[in-house]
Amino acid sequence: MNKFWIILWHTYVTKLKAKSFIITTIITSLLVFALTNLNHIIEFFNKDEKKTVGVIDQTGTLYEPLQMQLKKSGESDIRLQSFTGSEDEAKKNVQRGKWDAFLSLAYDDKQLPKATYYANTIADSDTPNKLEQSLQQVKTALATAKIGLKPEQVTQLYESVPFHKVALEKNAKTEEELNQARGLVYILLFAMYMFVLMYGGMIASEVATEKSSRVMEILISSAPPVQQMFGKIIGVALVSLTQFIVLFAIGFSSLKSSGKELLQFLGFEHIPISTFVYAVIFFLLGYFLYATLFAVLGSLVSRVEEVQPMITPVTLLVVAAFFIAMFGLNAPESSFITATSFIPFFAPMIMFLRVGMLPVPFWEIAVSLALLIVTIGLFAFFGSKIYRGGVLMYGKSTSLKDIKKAIQLTKK
Repeated sequence: MNKFWIILWHTYVTKLKAKSFIITTIITSLLVFALTNLNHIIEFFNKDEKKTVGVIDQTGTLYEPLQMQLKKSGESDIRLQSFTGSEDEAKKNVQRGKWDAFLSLAYDDKQLPKATYYANTIADSDTPNKLEQSLQQVKTALATAKIGLKPEQVTQLYESVPFHKVALEKNAKTEEELNQARGLVYILLFAMYMFVLMYGGMIASEVATEKSSRVMEILISSAPPVQQMFGKIIGVALVSLTQFIVLFAIGFSSLKSSGKELLQFLGFEHIPISTFVYAVIFFLLGYFLYATLFAVLGSLVSRVEEVQPMITPVTLLVVAAFFIAMFGLNAPESSFITATSFIPFFAPMIMFLRVGMLPVPFWEIAVSLALLIVTIGLFAFFGSKIYRGGVLMYGKSTSLKDIKKAIQLTKK
């Protein structure tokens, strides 16, 4: 067992000290910090960036209501400027850069507002959309005044329909709880997806690298294949967990200080502890399932360049599980989602999705976990046999038929 800890510690420390790991962690941390403070970054660059829009009001009555509606809507980044000249002069003002755009206001046949927006390019859809929405409010006010509706009647007309959702099933989540659970589930599903793809490939590459240097022949003769394989799997898992904790700490602290609305929306404090427990269990089991497959496949290739084609089938399984989970976020009760939650390759994501959003009977969770653990055990048993022979195979790996050759080498 001492050899297992030596392999695990060596893998962990080597990867932790690697320049690629340090650089990747720093760059990713900066990206996480930037994303969680994106609203402040945008505000910083746009704080003095106001759009000046010239307005030709052919009616003589629409300019003031439009300006008041913009202020009422809180659109402080648009500055209107009344203009009494011709449209040709207004176009020249835009072309010369005096204005960002100009708006021509008029009445249609029904004596209701209409407008034409002029700009050098219309790639910026934000400004015209805000002007259109504000003008739409002015039009609504004029139209309702024409037919004699009072402001309070207009308010009643546009009020949302009271539509309440009530769950009859016992222990079923409320709509608010579902929205909060959906946010947490999405974050953890995405983390699991990235975790497996990034570090599963690292395990396969680690095995292939040592094999190509011929050092594997010495290692495999001095330590049992199971210890060798799981020492690398757990060592890389600890490296990835270290990076994950660093990124999570940066992201969470950044959100806590700058994105309180998002944290309140996710409502982590209202999520049951059992959901977090299941998240950890399925997360770890899913990692060990795929990591075992990646390690076995990595042992079949002789060069690092051959790793990617060999692990592609497993990668596609992870991608398929993720996309099924994305579908299940909006339809967690569908028969397809229920069925796939018992398939070991999909269970870490799909069953956790169901647990997070539905009151799933405990026996279903137990069956899914049992199938997942048994599958990991079988892969570990057969994987160790394939691993021992696979690391002694050299030459170009062409297909998964090499698994048979690896088993035959193990027997010898």
